[in-house]
Amino acid sequence: MMNDLIIKAEEAIRKEFEYINAIRDYNQEKVLDAFITNKVAPEHFYTVSGYGHDDIGRETLDRVYADVFKAEKAIVRVHFASGTHTIACALFGNLRPGNKLISVAGTPYDTMLEVIGAAGDEDTKSDSLIAHGIIYEEIPLNDDYSINYDLLKEKIDESTTMVLIQRSKGYSTRKSLNIAEIQKICQIVKTKNPDCICFVDNCYGEFVEREEPLEAGADLIAGSLIKNPGGGIVEAGGYIAGKAKLVNRAANRLTAPGIGSEGGAMFNQHRLIFQGLFMAPSVVSDALKGAVLAAKIFDDIGYNSSPKYFEKRTDIIQNIIFNNAEQLELFCRTIQSLSPVNGYVTPIPEYVPGYEDKVIMAGGTFIEGSTIELSADGPVRPPYVAYLQGGLNYAHVKIALNKFVSNL
Repeated sequence: MMNDLIIKAEEAIRKEFEYINAIRDYNQEKVLDAFITNKVAPEHFYTVSGYGHDDIGRETLDRVYADVFKAEKAIVRVHFASGTHTIACALFGNLRPGNKLISVAGTPYDTMLEVIGAAGDEDTKSDSLIAHGIIYEEIPLNDDYSINYDLLKEKIDESTTMVLIQRSKGYSTRKSLNIAEIQKICQIVKTKNPDCICFVDNCYGEFVEREEPLEAGADLIAGSLIKNPGGGIVEAGGYIAGKAKLVNRAANRLTAPGIGSEGGAMFNQHRLIFQGLFMAPSVVSDALKGAVLAAKIFDDIGYNSSPKYFEKRTDIIQNIIFNNAEQLELFCRTIQSLSPVNGYVTPIPEYVPGYEDKVIMAGGTFIEGSTIELSADGPVRPPYVAYLQGGLNYAHVKIALNKFVSNL
């Protein structure tokens, strides 16, 4: 039986749900049009072995992604081990010794700091961007955690090769960047240096708004297939999309110069990736509804959460601030106990590769590490924020929140 708090919260957020439904319908039609335009057919679900040459399914998949994200070119590959690996290929592929990379939204999340070389052990740092001669700078956020546009204008000059725009907040308390803010950043950068590459880490943001970053002036985007665009059924991989020459350079980093995007067997994953993309707008919509419900409920019971239930969203992540480790751990354990997989397991804080602090992760997911499925995690450090994300269907998120409230 649903708690009265849940019932009242749902009544209060109907208008927000209508807005989310409208975006879902728009993005679903956009995806459908890309499938029809590229004449997706059963033969595109078959794969080739060995070198992966002449794979019409892989080539068609790339074109569908390019159309959906309004790119000159895209590569969609199971060979990307994670979102971090995908982003690293885009960075290493397009930066050379002496080039300058600037992070415009403050410090990136933990795993990216190791790729850059601003954190990690000596072995990790020796293989980082900085170790390869890349100059790295950050533009700190304002005191209210907003983008410092004035400093951005000062920092960008002819020596800036690329700006890194992290759309999602990561393990921070800043707000995620919406498409309008990404557009403003790109306009400032291009005014100061038209040749500077605007690269957006698009993880967690796909299909949350009507437009994607390339439509807002970005040159290159990257994301993970076990997040939004995989629709919860893709087993592994990532995508990179944008200007053809930039995508080609990233592809050379993933495979090798001379091979680029032309090789790589896909191990019979075509159908799942096509189908996951087709399902993604609806799955993302349900995850967003779950996040809005969570925001409303946690506000009602006196916790500080962000974004607020009435705020427009640009990613699927909901912050809940607990202020102490015990409450953070209790929440994550509750989410784990209501997961379809490993619901009997008790998560404990542990060191995870790529993170400086211990992290507690609740993720009873069908796909290991999938964050489009209902999960919650957070580094065990002040202010002890749980990052709630995903939900393959709204009903699961609603049931989990109802159980948590009932336990309280």
